[in-house]
Amino acid sequence: MATITPEAMDGTEEKEITFPVGPNTRTMKGEAYLTRWVHPNFYFHVTTAYAILRHNGVELGKADYLVGART
Repeated sequence: MATITPEAMDGTEEKEITFPVGPNTRTMKGEAYLTRWVHPNFYFHVTTAYAILRHNGVELGKADYLVGART
């Protein structure tokens, strides 16, 4: 992430992105892909991992979920 420049991202909100969805493919504009596909999937997997860890006895609280690991 540190190597990506703002200039490299300019215009990608309008770029067509095609990605696999099961046996099919789907095409969306870059902004829609990020806000309607990537973000929801990311938070689904983070929340599911959090729930599995809690279910298996790992002592995690709301702050751990929202803030992350303590240093």
